[in-house]
Amino acid sequence: MVKPVATISVVPKLPEPLKRLEELAYNLWWSWNHNAIALFRRVDRDLWISTGHNPVVILGRVSQARLDELVKDAAFMTEYRKVLDSFDAYMNRATPPWYEQHHSGKEQPRIAYFSMEFGITESLQNYSGGLGVLSGDHLKSASDLGLPLIGVGLLYQEGYFRQYLNDDGFQQERYPINDYSNLPVTIVTNGDGTPLKVRIMLGNQQLTAIVHRVQVGRVPLYLLDSNLPENPGELRNLTDRLYGGDRRTRIQQEILMGIGGMRALDAMGLRPDVVHMNEGHSAFMALERIRVFMKEHQVSFDEARTITSASSVFTTHTPVPAGLERFGFDLIDEHFAGYMQEVGISREQFMDLGRENMGTYELFSMAVLAINCSTAANGVAKLHGRVSRELWQWLYPQIPSREIPIGSVTNGVHTQTWISYDMGRLFDRYLDPAWRSEDWRPDVWAEVENIPDGELWRTHELRRERLIAFTRSRLISQLKRRGAAQSDLARAEEVLRPDALTIGFARRFATYKRATLLFRDIERIKRILLDEEHPVQIIFAGKAHPHDNQGKEFIRQLIHVARLPEFRNHVVFLEDYDLHMARYLVQGVDVWLNNPRRPKEASGTSGMKVIYNGGLNFSVLDGWWDEAYAPEVGWAIGHGEEYAEADSEQQDYIESAAIYNVLENDILPTFYERGRDSLPREWIGMMKQSYVRLAPVFNTSRMVQEYTDDYYLPVYQRSHHLVAPKLEVGLDYAHWREALSKGWPQVAVKSVQVPAEAVQVGATIETSARVVLGSLKPTDVVVQLYYSPLTSDGDLRDDGSWVNMELAGTQGDEYEFKATVICATSGDRGVSVRILPANPNLTSSFEPRLIRWA
Repeated sequence: MVKPVATISVVPKLPEPLKRLEELAYNLWWSWNHNAIALFRRVDRDLWISTGHNPVVILGRVSQARLDELVKDAAFMTEYRKVLDSFDAYMNRATPPWYEQHHSGKEQPRIAYFSMEFGITESLQNYSGGLGVLSGDHLKSASDLGLPLIGVGLLYQEGYFRQYLNDDGFQQERYPINDYSNLPVTIVTNGDGTPLKVRIMLGNQQLTAIVHRVQVGRVPLYLLDSNLPENPGELRNLTDRLYGGDRRTRIQQEILMGIGGMRALDAMGLRPDVVHMNEGHSAFMALERIRVFMKEHQVSFDEARTITSASSVFTTHTPVPAGLERFGFDLIDEHFAGYMQEVGISREQFMDLGRENMGTYELFSMAVLAINCSTAANGVAKLHGRVSRELWQWLYPQIPSREIPIGSVTNGVHTQTWISYDMGRLFDRYLDPAWRSEDWRPDVWAEVENIPDGELWRTHELRRERLIAFTRSRLISQLKRRGAAQSDLARAEEVLRPDALTIGFARRFATYKRATLLFRDIERIKRILLDEEHPVQIIFAGKAHPHDNQGKEFIRQLIHVARLPEFRNHVVFLEDYDLHMARYLVQGVDVWLNNPRRPKEASGTSGMKVIYNGGLNFSVLDGWWDEAYAPEVGWAIGHGEEYAEADSEQQDYIESAAIYNVLENDILPTFYERGRDSLPREWIGMMKQSYVRLAPVFNTSRMVQEYTDDYYLPVYQRSHHLVAPKLEVGLDYAHWREALSKGWPQVAVKSVQVPAEAVQVGATIETSARVVLGSLKPTDVVVQLYYSPLTSDGDLRDDGSWVNMELAGTQGDEYEFKATVICATSGDRGVSVRILPANPNLTSSFEPRLIRWA
């Protein structure tokens, strides 16, 4: 094609009274404010639908005559002013947000949150699924709470794929181009108005990227873009697709996000005090922070790494080893040989930062790099925290898995984004207005009990009816695209019943999520679905990864089931699952079904969205549901059993039968048991209990508060202590860490004295130990008496207890430590002594991963 000689930006011409519509369109605050959404819809309803809910395009395409009409429309202008008043009050903090109320007067650390994807609104296709939606909800709640947080990621020219199915039901992908001149993104410029550019080396090639800004309420999101004519062809296309390309493309994308992202923040004068790596994709940022710190402070690599790690937080979302991002050493050599030379470390030292033994070979793991360069790490649910500690046990040899310093912060969802307009209006009538701004408060959600059962049920039924209408419309569009017969289109207009129990199953079609489990016994599920008195219908949606043929086969199988004449009015698969479809589903279903193989679901958030809309969860006890489930708020599949891979067939048999049993014996009778007023009172009671118990917990307001209080601020205070006002504390700590590593091989427990005879419950056991510390001092360590019941093999258990032993004396190069414990229960107890590092600058004695047992 012929290249243009120049590019001209054409912007909307709005009448003066409507000028601020453009300001609203470019701040994604509108995406979680129902009144603002309604305002843009009123500008031009057809454009609202055809543009995929994109206010920027609407303002550029709406006719001048229509704009003039709106200026004269008193009702529209009144609503416009109300929305502006709400927006101004929000942006100007008319009501001090949570962070200001709880952390005012303290130093304000700048927090940078890095993520490979951000799902904020469907018109900005910069996400693939749950990780991106969580990242978007994280930014929204950070904005609501007033956190000094910045988002960093990449801007994708094609984003993630759009899904369609061929005639056989097999998934196909298309990649429409995102026109960022018509999206709510702006290019970051220098003082002279030219685009700010960031340059990094990728092997022997230089890559230049520009930075786009997306305003998410009060929080800015910066996205790097390589689509510049000055880049070589393959590098110019680097940010074309999310999770696209080969391994070289992936490592280059992650170098751009991590290293380029840090350079972009520096160039904008926004160097962060705390960095949060949301998954390991951005872990290369740690290398850039080390390099810059070395250069600015003239310190060694190890000193810089020790000090910069103190201000890094890493969140893992992966419960299985196969899901981790790893690269071959050849790609590391190709892209980091120059870095190794610049910072003065050997190839082996560099590889050690991310080295993972895969059995017969080794790879460079981004998660290992993130853990090695962070001071705090966490999983995304309580169960996932346990799974992560077990997954990373090899990084912490001889340390009980329960004590491995990987915590958990359970995910949540952004309430205002996911609650329906209708349910929100109902809550406005009966709940404390704080439900919109302080959704973490249990007392606010307790007022759901004040809502009359009839009103709550009618609101929920309205949303189900809208879901059925939406499903029919989308199904007809799918059939038309495939050239379906007129008779098929006519049948699609009547598919599903507005009054039948409606189950939703929508998520990524990974094999462990078992989308087809419900149809394992086709005759039994047929009896359940086709029961004339208690009909059931199921709506499926979701995408398989483009390279996951087994996931695509699951979709194909579901399509063939849905086409069977007996299932045609009961089973529907909706193509091209996105945020818009997700809202209809979570706002309209009665039951949200989730049946992964435990414990492979790190958290899952789709079921949380259902909570706020009156739906009930029916799930395997995995991810978030493991800590949320109670019989009063939903149903469980199984009792938390975990099966070996070899037993997967048996697991599917047992758990599919459990699904059928619960449907037949619990869910259907509860839903269809109606009183004289036609209300399912027991079901409504469960809806209310779900609100009361779960709504205050599984939102991103609570989640971001947890990150702030348990991670961001403690990490900032610790790292600030190491570098301010001077580096002495940090350097002393780095030198101590170095001396600790060198001296640890000499550390040993020489002997332990424990009473040999049996003791009675309540008796005190006095234990003494003699230890040698070599070049270390007693103040460098903590000596602990560890005791626990025994395993069947006669070993100490991971869930034991410990007490610190006191220094009682010295003899030559040996130190004597003593402690006493009370025997509270009977039975055989194992006792041992262990030595751990001790320093006030450690977040945990296990942080250095050094331990010596007797």
